[in-house]
Amino acid sequence: MIQALFESDCPELKLVARGKVRDLYEIDEHSLLFVATDRISAYDVIMNSAVAGKGKILTQISVFWFDFLKDVVPNHLITANIDEMPTVVQQYRDQLSGRSLLVKKVSVLPIEAIVRGYITGSGWKEYQAKGTVCNIELGAGLRESQKLPAPLFTPSTKAEYGGHDENIHPDRCAEIIGAQRAAEMAQSAVALYTKAAEYAANRGIIIADTKFEFGVDAQGALMLIDEALTPDSSRFWPALTYKVGKSQDSYDKQYLRDYLTSIDFDMRTPIDLPPTVLDNTLKKYIEAYVKLTGNRPDLS
Repeated sequence: MIQALFESDCPELKLVARGKVRDLYEIDEHSLLFVATDRISAYDVIMNSAVAGKGKILTQISVFWFDFLKDVVPNHLITANIDEMPTVVQQYRDQLSGRSLLVKKVSVLPIEAIVRGYITGSGWKEYQAKGTVCNIELGAGLRESQKLPAPLFTPSTKAEYGGHDENIHPDRCAEIIGAQRAAEMAQSAVALYTKAAEYAANRGIIIADTKFEFGVDAQGALMLIDEALTPDSSRFWPALTYKVGKSQDSYDKQYLRDYLTSIDFDMRTPIDLPPTVLDNTLKKYIEAYVKLTGNRPDLS
């Protein structure tokens, strides 16, 4: 049985930050180590329980997408193979193997680049109230889970640890990072989503929406960073059961969100999750990985 890793412990590595899921270490002036733990969050709240093996699935699915999408936008991955990492990293093999990425150090842009292909979640709630998503006017008559006429770039700010992301209009994104960089981000995010969504559709999965993060390298080039199209950062729907006008079955964190809604979760307080919720969440992640890649994840 896999042991859950809630928090990595690598005292000889320089810990830079702990995010909702990832622990980040500085290796040298050019590289960082991203460690995907088994923590799970919903509504920006990190739960007290961990989903054993989840971090390994997230890492493997990101590696798959980084390779598949590398012709669209370059990414920060150096290697995901622990044997190719520095010796100082390899000494923590028992913790890190299968859940770590050695990546290039870049300047991170403080925007989450969300692309929506379908109207759901917070976007659907806003549309019902105002006819907009991120204050972008949409046509009348859209129904829940309906495919949008074209993928929509709807950025958000990046919250600090324990904070909440805030959806913003693309004009505000331009004010934060500059108009030229914002336009490049929007174009790149939509191109990434479009290629991934077309691939996933042929595998029986609808990518309803997803979140990308970008950085800029020393030469000023835009680079895809963090994770790519995982069940943590995306909504994956089975095409077989898709039906407009209702919420959808999913292969992602929506299962956890639905559970939390059913118990009137206050969206603030970390809680312990029942074993059945943890097990079923992991099954959703495994199913998504298998459908998308055609392989079983390595959870050893």
